[in-house]
Amino acid sequence: MTLRILHRPPTAGDTERPVPRWATRLACALPLLLLPSCLWRLPFALHFEMGQVQEGSSPAYWLSIPYVLGLSVLTEVIAILTIGLVRGWGEVVPAWIPVIGGRRVRPMAAAVPAVVGGLILTLLFTAVPIGGDRHLALYGIVDSISYTNGAWKALAAVCVTPVAAWGPITIALAIAYYRRRTRALAAG
Repeated sequence: MTLRILHRPPTAGDTERPVPRWATRLACALPLLLLPSCLWRLPFALHFEMGQVQEGSSPAYWLSIPYVLGLSVLTEVIAILTIGLVRGWGEVVPAWIPVIGGRRVRPMAAAVPAVVGGLILTLLFTAVPIGGDRHLALYGIVDSISYTNGAWKALAAVCVTPVAAWGPITIALAIAYYRRRTRALAAG
């Protein structure tokens, strides 16, 4: 019974119009989809190279810890904010937020940044031509970096590859949000 409560779609009172089940599932799955990449990144903060063969000097030790931790936390925070595209707090700003709390969120104010962010993420984390036939694939982690053995390379691919879905998922959720919200405004 508890499991059903955790996976139920938002109630009718949570959003103006019903949210498609696929959108709710994608939005809630996104932070979990990005978690392996965030966890993969953490050992690099302590200069454990995760089987990568590094050439040249590495950045200052004291600087890498806040950078890597901050990047992982920022990734998860942005993924969690995406849930706002399927919840009521993405339609009305929560009352506890100073100055703007309780105000309605205009559909374009949420949809445009989400689509632009999704496009940027798609360009960053999918194969993008870089002169000739070379491609940057997911931070360049799998194709352009050497590994001490195939197991490390496979682990890197498993952890980092889901990041490629981040941009397209965000775009799909933003479009669904915009359509749902503009239909609600036209109907009401």
